[in-house]
Amino acid sequence: MADVIKKATRESYGEALRDLAEQYENLVVLDADLAAATKTGVFKKAYPERFFDCGIAEANMMGVAAGLASCGKIPFASTFAMFAAGRAYEIVRNSIGYPHLNVKIGATHAGISVGEDGATHQCNEDIALMRTIPGMTIINPCDDVEARAAVKAAIDFDGPVYMRFGRLAVPVINDIETYKFEMGKGVVMKEGSDVTIIATGLMVNEAMEAAKSLENDGISVRVVNIHTIKPLDKELICKCAKETGLIITAEEHSVIGGLGSAVAEAVTECCPVPVVKIGVNDEYGHSGPAADLLKEFGLCAENIAVKTKEALELKK
Repeated sequence: MADVIKKATRESYGEALRDLAEQYENLVVLDADLAAATKTGVFKKAYPERFFDCGIAEANMMGVAAGLASCGKIPFASTFAMFAAGRAYEIVRNSIGYPHLNVKIGATHAGISVGEDGATHQCNEDIALMRTIPGMTIINPCDDVEARAAVKAAIDFDGPVYMRFGRLAVPVINDIETYKFEMGKGVVMKEGSDVTIIATGLMVNEAMEAAKSLENDGISVRVVNIHTIKPLDKELICKCAKETGLIITAEEHSVIGGLGSAVAEAVTECCPVPVVKIGVNDEYGHSGPAADLLKEFGLCAENIAVKTKEALELKK
């Protein structure tokens, strides 16, 4: 059996920008003094005249990106999720969202898997914040293949896009030869009839592993990858609700305002069924190795399997 290839989606982000630059001459990249960490440094090395280091001034960087977009450029403003969505929220809302400018925000180091950087940098609230901005598209890719495809889709899309990338190397589960990214469309990774697990980001692989375990116990599990949190694929989600009667959501984000909340809102409108949310509860993270933290906070296949078995009681 071949070894599983692992890669951090922040690396995919930087490499995709570099690889697409020749095709898109209007593409420019901004960073807030974190090019080595966000991996936009690979773009800087290849296209130094199209790279702008705005220093540790994230709000200003968003304003600069807005200005560049208004002049016909396609700017990618890059920094950690905590700073992109948190520190710069007001500028993103008023200078990018309100005029609906063609700015792409590359937010790296999201979630608990930032690890040793601790609670101040473990942004588990960014999706919730960005969901509230009218017209903001939100993409959270699950692996290297999807991240690269998402960057290209963001360039081709006219409007603001928030893209979420991770620090931790994660398994590559999609086939680059056959994968097709459709903004706003979920991907059925596995069919099943007893329960649907809807996951995003690094939790998609964990959901797939949980499904294997549950199948061994005779439970038929459908797994759906929602890479685009907004606009949400309500049609697919409602179809899953009707056909399986139970939904589990899994995300490396707060259970408040993220994928789970979006799915619950959709299901309430079309086909009310139990929705059990797996994510970071109403608490801060803390410093520690990423893999250990993911298990501690229940963001792992084992916990998904346990919670799914418990949730099946809700169908009786």
